[in-house]
Amino acid sequence: MPDKTLNRFRKVAIWEGTSFLVLLLVAMPIKYGLGNPWPVKVAGWAHGILFVAYVLFLFQAITEYSWSFKKSLLGFIASLLPFGPFIFDRKLERESTAANLVDATLKE
Repeated sequence: MPDKTLNRFRKVAIWEGTSFLVLLLVAMPIKYGLGNPWPVKVAGWAHGILFVAYVLFLFQAITEYSWSFKKSLLGFIASLLPFGPFIFDRKLERESTAANLVDATLKE
């Protein structure tokens, strides 16, 4: 059975990372290159909401899975870096795959 908390966190992480890239690579160049501030307002607003959701779901995952301080800190730092959420998601995916392989081996 898929883990709802981890899946929810990972989905929000991808959306948050995407919104950050849109803000940096699309909206800001339009604002400073073309003088149109609206894309930054819209993308910034969306990114702000997704960032708050990311942090809330991160704390939920930390609590539910008893993540170490190091892993928790990496999860938070990932939210501050442009490609961080994608890299952290890959780490979680690898850990999940490894845990599933161990579970499958133990059941045999």
